[in-house]
Amino acid sequence: MPTGRGVIAIFHDITDLERLEQVRKDFVANVSHELRTPLAGIIGYSDTLLDGALDDNENRRKFVEIIRANAVRLGSIAADLLVLSELESGADQEVEPVSLRGVLESGLLAVDGEARDREVQLISEEIPDLYVAGSRLRLEQAFLNLLANAIKFNRPGGEVRVKVTQFDGRVAVVVADTGVGIPSQDLPRIFERFYRVDKARSRQVGGTGLGLSIVKHVIERMNGTVTVESQVGRGSTFQVVLPAAPSAAGRPRP
Repeated sequence: MPTGRGVIAIFHDITDLERLEQVRKDFVANVSHELRTPLAGIIGYSDTLLDGALDDNENRRKFVEIIRANAVRLGSIAADLLVLSELESGADQEVEPVSLRGVLESGLLAVDGEARDREVQLISEEIPDLYVAGSRLRLEQAFLNLLANAIKFNRPGGEVRVKVTQFDGRVAVVVADTGVGIPSQDLPRIFERFYRVDKARSRQVGGTGLGLSIVKHVIERMNGTVTVESQVGRGSTFQVVLPAAPSAAGRPRP
């Protein structure tokens, strides 16, 4: 009796691998571009000074200030890239009960000076004494990024409002502004690394293009979500939702 013969075919779905490879290529290209711009400014103005502008009493200070501003920008990009690398590596961080009141009050205090300079009013409803589990340092960084963006992309006489509520064992923090808003076609991409709605304005106000990506990573590592609603010319509203946690004393919050 003849022995039957057959063929075994094994298929591997490499869609995710191809997507990750494309993300990696895009990231390298974006990093290269973002670093090239300030480096070009530093080299260009340094060469100008070395070529004789050191003796130009009228302009040499301005050139040095431009060099310093570009160096500070490089430092900011490097610092944000390091934070993202640590977050994406999944390295374990100390998890502790974190007071949202403490985190938000610290963030509001940190951005108060910039808000005054830009004539933006910070408005915070009474913040309840609620806790979440995570890293206080990272959570402060996430909310600081949201508050700073709400101020930078606002208008003179505008407002930034902060509100905290609790529901079904979760805590929601809303940061709403009356700024320039985000076009609907850009909303799905604003949490991507280096994605900017208005590249010229972002660089003008000093953004690295990594702030919202850091926010997303921090909140998701704490088992939370971050969403945004926006209308052009009317402002944006970011909502962070996190699981509630017992207080540092171990007492469940109401």
